[in-house]
Amino acid sequence: MRMYDIIRKKRDGGELTDAEIRWFLTEYVAERIPDYQAAALCMAIYFRGMTVEETASLTFAIRDSGERLDFSGINGLRVDKHSTGGVGDKTSLVVAPIVASLGVKVAKMSGRGLGHTGGTVDKLEAIPGFQTDLPIEQFERIVNEVGIAIVGQNATLAPADKLLYALRDVTATVDSLPLIVSSIMGKKLAADDDCIVLDVKTGSGSFMKTLARSRELAEWMVAIGKRAGKRMRALITDMDRPLGYAIGNSLEVVEAIETLQGRGPADLTELCVALASHMLSISDRGNYEVCEAKVKQAIANGDALRTFAEMVRAQGGDPQWILQPERFPKAKFSREVLAETDGYIAAVDTEGYGVASLMLGAGRNTKEDVIHSAAGILLKRKTGDPVKRGEVIAVLYAEEEARLAGASRRLLEATRITKEAPAASPLILDVVD
Repeated sequence: MRMYDIIRKKRDGGELTDAEIRWFLTEYVAERIPDYQAAALCMAIYFRGMTVEETASLTFAIRDSGERLDFSGINGLRVDKHSTGGVGDKTSLVVAPIVASLGVKVAKMSGRGLGHTGGTVDKLEAIPGFQTDLPIEQFERIVNEVGIAIVGQNATLAPADKLLYALRDVTATVDSLPLIVSSIMGKKLAADDDCIVLDVKTGSGSFMKTLARSRELAEWMVAIGKRAGKRMRALITDMDRPLGYAIGNSLEVVEAIETLQGRGPADLTELCVALASHMLSISDRGNYEVCEAKVKQAIANGDALRTFAEMVRAQGGDPQWILQPERFPKAKFSREVLAETDGYIAAVDTEGYGVASLMLGAGRNTKEDVIHSAAGILLKRKTGDPVKRGEVIAVLYAEEEARLAGASRRLLEATRITKEAPAASPLILDVVD
């Protein structure tokens, strides 16, 4: 086979065979195909798409491109949750400890930031000493002892996805349905969990901008997961507004802690309770209503927060930072963003908010960029809130003062203020199972 022929075939709208897809990934992982040809194929897939069969082949080829984990050493049913990426989405830091505190094992492998969206691993690494790269034996031991461990993607686990993931991030091919499906499910199916709940975002801050496209993504992932013998469920949730008030790594960790303390933002709390309840439900812990009551109790009695702190301790971090989040340092420079007119925040371009946080140093423009943990945005007003001219709508944080002006302009451009209050909209739009 020749990579040239595979690129041309997909460029011209052809359907790739399972053999062609597997050959490409094998050769790419072995470094016999250069990045520029892999990028060309990603771009061809972006414009031409893939059939469900092609996407399933790509998913299973990514799953099989490296080590497939065997979690049989973990006692009990294992459940995982994955978000398709959003701005201010720190739900894994909340729902995983909740579920683990209620006796269901969470052996979670998470990714880094991709484009304008944040990554769970980057957020956890804002905690001093926290290790996201652990030997599998230590990972399993922590899951058995604490009920939860969250680590970065193992280099031997789905290495094809790790390569493609970084390449897509810098070649504007992130928001392609088959590439998203195969990336998410390839990793998840290699990690040997029994049950998977997906949080599929829709709206301006997500990879899928419309409800129809988000539902299609959810249906494809659920179907492919079921082909592999997993229990699957997907929630479709709104990302036309950032989740919570914090955007940026250490800022989001603090907000996650506040949510586990029972005093988090209403929207973040609502979604975390729903996700955790669905994770418990598909793990045979009762119907949704029973599981929801358990989740709320785990927050109220402090069990979930204690489980988070214990996970941090077990993975080398200082648990006192979880119990005393005021320890997290602030960035060197800050700037208030002021409303330019009276009215209501009618809508925001959530992706624009994510780009503003990236400009501040909270994300990556290239694979080599270094993230500043304390950089980011704290929103003071959100969609639907009334504002007056000159009122603070957000505070920006950066380690370099020169970053503040451009990010401030970007955030203002992404904020639409009108005289009339917008209609309220639900956060959870659909459930696909």
